[in-house]
Amino acid sequence: MSTLVVDASIAVKWVVEEEGTPQALMLRRGAKLIAPELLVAECANILWKKVQRDELSKEEALLAARLLQAAEIELAPTRSLLEAATRIAIDLDHPAYDCLYLALAVESDCRFVTADERLLRKLDQERRGQFRDRTIALTTAVGGPDEPRPKERRSRSSESDE
Repeated sequence: MSTLVVDASIAVKWVVEEEGTPQALMLRRGAKLIAPELLVAECANILWKKVQRDELSKEEALLAARLLQAAEIELAPTRSLLEAATRIAIDLDHPAYDCLYLALAVESDCRFVTADERLLRKLDQERRGQFRDRTIALTTAVGGPDEPRPKERRSRSSESDE
């Protein structure tokens, strides 16, 4: 069984029906999932935002939180990831929160799956490609029907100049 790092954009889809929920649920069946402890705070914040936006009731958000608490995912301490996440954040010019997930993927020698389009776009712009190659879009990770990321599209049609 492969190991994958997942972020809050994936975990919340396990408990809140939204675009990508079926694919996120498939990940739970096919891999050992890990994340930095930051996942807990990020999920709580996403659920809070969904209540603020009237996307969830308070009761629905609390139920989702309880379900996430019970999810089978290994949470890794973040202290040992601090320097690496900071370096990645500086190199990518991207918030360090997301870079903790990348740092864990590098440390664990596994892939990082996300539905965070902003981060995926940032990684597509990365010059060296070291983190882009370690990161998978949710739809790509489970063979979903959605369009591949721009970099993946280029590699499939190398003759075209997109």
